[in-house]
Amino acid sequence: MRQLFILFSLCFSLSLTAQEKITLLFVGDLMQHQAQIEAARVGTSYDYSSCFKHVKDEISAADLAVANLEVTLGGKPYSGYPAFSAPDEYLYAVKEAGFDVLLTANNHCLDRRKKGLERTILMLDSLHIPHAGTYVNKGKRDEGYPLLIEKNHFRIVLLNYTYGTNGIEVTPPNVVNYIDREQIKKDILKARRMMPDVIIACMHWGIEYRSLPERSERDLADWMITQGVDHVIGSHPHVLQPMEVIQDKHTPAKHVVVYSLGNFISNMSKEDTDGGAMVKLELQRIFRITRLINCEYSLVWTSRPNLSGKKGFELYPASFLDKPIKNEEVSAMKRFLMRARILFDTYNRGIKEYFFE
Repeated sequence: MRQLFILFSLCFSLSLTAQEKITLLFVGDLMQHQAQIEAARVGTSYDYSSCFKHVKDEISAADLAVANLEVTLGGKPYSGYPAFSAPDEYLYAVKEAGFDVLLTANNHCLDRRKKGLERTILMLDSLHIPHAGTYVNKGKRDEGYPLLIEKNHFRIVLLNYTYGTNGIEVTPPNVVNYIDREQIKKDILKARRMMPDVIIACMHWGIEYRSLPERSERDLADWMITQGVDHVIGSHPHVLQPMEVIQDKHTPAKHVVVYSLGNFISNMSKEDTDGGAMVKLELQRIFRITRLINCEYSLVWTSRPNLSGKKGFELYPASFLDKPIKNEEVSAMKRFLMRARILFDTYNRGIKEYFFE
């Protein structure tokens, strides 16, 4: 009897250690238009503490939270569109909100040319924020890309590429990860040699303000999955696009493809640009095999001073419709949520909405 008890205890212990989980959270574009910069100004400094206060707990709750940093930290003079350079305090607030990794390969990463690219990397490194997408030189890229993150005993590899940089050419020896299948194939092979639990490609692609992906994005996502990528997360159009969970053709694995997460925070005024989605992936590893066990999204909306009467911009989760907010905010937020849900109810596959306070 004693031997059976010991054997049972050992098996139970092994089952607990063999099953491990991790939660990954992805959001869209972190932007800083001129109105946002001015709203954050306090004397000679900037205060962004109000921006993320309603979503901070949800971001921090994830084991790994990833966002697209669609500005440079190029120093003064600070500016919004078309050549973004955000105050350093913005990066401090982003880190304080709970983001663990920032993506830098996007069409605005060269807005301040060489100085902007290099200073952005310097700031990220100074705050010990892992990043992927742009590099001071090829040696730094070879050394740190693909980006390997080790968390909760999981090995997560992140890839990041952009369709372009608004016609601005990268200045040697700087490197920007552009979408190029030959290079991506080499990077995926290198990523696989790292023996990761999961490979996730974060793509800056698509056509701005279109609510459906192009055939080229669908083809690229399918191709990357055949090459060994597990999940694909997209950004750039500044509006939401559909997301789906795809059953692998050859294994029990499932792949998440998100074509666009929309804007996370911005001052864009075109229809459907005033909000975005947070996508949560839950992975489980059982005896060295990692699988997606859950995937869901939550909608967020950016309240602006002209609607709220407050000084700063604030992100509201969808649940905020039940809070005492101004009628102007309610009307604009309801319109964004309604249109987002119509789009997702029509085109999403295998992924549902969740809510948080």
